[in-house]
Amino acid sequence: MYIADKERYKKMKYNRCGRSGLKLSALSLGLWHNFGSSDSFDNMTDMVTTAFDLGITHFDIANNYGPYPGSAEENFGKIMTRSLAPYRDELIISSKAGYWMWDGPYGEWGSRKYLVSSCDQSLKRTGLEYFDIFYHHRPDPETPLEETAAALDYIVKSGRALYVGISNYGEEATLKISKLLRDMGTPLLIHQQRYNMFERGIENGLQKVWESEGIGSIAFCPLAQGLLTNRYLNGIPADSRAGKSSVFLTADRVNNAPIAKIAALNEIAVDRGMSLAQMALLWDLRGGKMTSVIIGASKPQQITENVAALDAPELTPEELDKIEEILGNEKL
Repeated sequence: MYIADKERYKKMKYNRCGRSGLKLSALSLGLWHNFGSSDSFDNMTDMVTTAFDLGITHFDIANNYGPYPGSAEENFGKIMTRSLAPYRDELIISSKAGYWMWDGPYGEWGSRKYLVSSCDQSLKRTGLEYFDIFYHHRPDPETPLEETAAALDYIVKSGRALYVGISNYGEEATLKISKLLRDMGTPLLIHQQRYNMFERGIENGLQKVWESEGIGSIAFCPLAQGLLTNRYLNGIPADSRAGKSSVFLTADRVNNAPIAKIAALNEIAVDRGMSLAQMALLWDLRGGKMTSVIIGASKPQQITENVAALDAPELTPEELDKIEEILGNEKL
């Protein structure tokens, strides 16, 4: 019988999400990888309970996470039933819909038909009565934004979710859907976007929209799929993501990565007494502009290491300048 660590809330920082009343743990656990049908259930249970014991309250899923699509939601639902059910009101559980999920014209994108049906399917797979946050996972170039916004508004007002968010939207579309949702009485809570030292598109105007509209922010891929770690400084280990022919981090991408710059960043981290992965997370959260950062893991120890980054002193102006000097205009 799982009993959560009584000291868990002393181990985590919590940031207010935009201008809402909700606070999110500075680190959130994503179930994109290692929670599918072919993964160890005992290991994924250990990862989720370790995260909660360390004060992580936000667990991020999507309808198509697996493989197979939907299996991550099913597995998380089992973990909820067997371990976390007594703590439901302490958790922020999110899911998303937007990418392909089933055959036919209603199985992806942003129509009301797809979003509401997908939310219902996700609730059934997880066994939850509601999601804390439900996201539109990507903008739809054909469905009117008014329809997508109305579907998200309906999902909240029908009790399927408490808040709504978006992911992978550009600056103009974010501003438009934010205004649409506010007029409907369902403010846009949060925007989830890729962000790390090499992928900084949000700095070109999107962050200003978040600030002006009072939208929270959450980053995924903060370690650039593993490049912002010390794993690849001396080649590609056989047991690494790239070594296992992952479609998300290929050997070609590692071989073409700016390893000398990654090594220089690693030296700054070592001088601080931390890992490069820890420093990369601290960098994402610098200045309080990011509400939360989604971490992924393949074992509980990685989660423990990531959370320890929050105990380190903030990066100094001198360190930030040095990081910028190393990065230059390098983008992957």
